[in-house]
Amino acid sequence: MLDLNDVAVFVQVVRSGSFAETARRLGIPPNTLSRRVQQLEARLGTRLLQRSTRKLSLTNAGQDFYDRCAGAVETLSDAGQALMSGNEVPSGLVRVAAPAEFFDFFPMECLADFLAAHPLVRVDFVLSDARADLIADRIDVAIRGGVLEDSGFFALQVLDAGLDGLVASPAYLAARGAPATLEDLADHDCLFFAHPSGRAPWRLSGLDGADVDVQVAGRFSANTAQALHKAALAGLGIALLPSTITRRALSTGMLVPVLPQFHRKGHGVHLVYPSRRHVPSAVAAFIELVADKLSELEDLPITVPCTPA
Repeated sequence: MLDLNDVAVFVQVVRSGSFAETARRLGIPPNTLSRRVQQLEARLGTRLLQRSTRKLSLTNAGQDFYDRCAGAVETLSDAGQALMSGNEVPSGLVRVAAPAEFFDFFPMECLADFLAAHPLVRVDFVLSDARADLIADRIDVAIRGGVLEDSGFFALQVLDAGLDGLVASPAYLAARGAPATLEDLADHDCLFFAHPSGRAPWRLSGLDGADVDVQVAGRFSANTAQALHKAALAGLGIALLPSTITRRALSTGMLVPVLPQFHRKGHGVHLVYPSRRHVPSAVAAFIELVADKLSELEDLPITVPCTPA
């Protein structure tokens, strides 16, 4: 019979990404945890984890075993946690992965108020436009826009997907004219997510709901939607951008719609974290803060990959 304590240790090691981090969280020596996992592997007759000096990785058998038992371990943990959580005070470290420009639009004052309200909580931001590995980088919650990978993590949508639309500045259209059809985009400078070919595929939907593919080109490309937004404002071309970014500029006339009968379904903004169960109270409090504040913003210049739908 399997020792359920060994199974629980294995699940914790996978979530933490290392024996050292698990040992810190559980207050158990790393060599003890390693021995427990080895005992589990011996009992199962297969290797679950590949160990290296840099990081741990799951074997195929380990991934399958984790997928099968992680939920059960969480359920057992929740049963005990429910009895103890009534008086739990948020405390400890919350590691957050967010776009590099996150604090350009998220008020630092909100974070200051959060820390003042929870004096036992520490927050560590990993700001980068590259997507963090939640397990390897020990991330508690990631703030992500664009298409979500099928990672098995839980995702809470905090900003409605809306629609992506074509926009340009009045100055650009005055100089180059407005395209009357999608085919006319071939004669325009388009602003798109960087592509090795120097061109980009856009898949758009018309009023009839049918998808239309069009190849566009231009002299400016970038790897964030915010950069493309600024380029459109500067009159460098026509961009396909989420409505969450362009809403304010469209309302003030700094940008105008182009071919408004065409659009692309957006992907919204999500808070992504390893599991919806057994979320530490500090992480849960932080998630509540960000969900509330992001939903209040008029527009959200967040990094969103401009990939075709």
